[in-house]
Amino acid sequence: MVMTEIKTLSTELETFNAKRNELVQKALGKFVLIKNGDLAGIFDTPTDAIREGYIKYGNSPFLVKQILPSEPPLNFTSNLILG
Repeated sequence: MVMTEIKTLSTELETFNAKRNELVQKALGKFVLIKNGDLAGIFDTPTDAIREGYIKYGNSPFLVKQILPSEPPLNFTSNLILG
């Protein structure tokens, strides 16, 4: 990932976190599209949000994130068994 993309997405993540409570109250479980700090839409599926992102912004970074009250834990496993 290019460093400018990381910086761009940090703006989108900050916007999401700032608006999370409001979004949870009105669109829990749906997907939000954010670009340059602007909420560009709320969608029923991630596919719809991604499609709209490409239509509006082309091949440039944008954020699609599910609207949840907190981040779900991430679990990682390895297929490598030592010993």
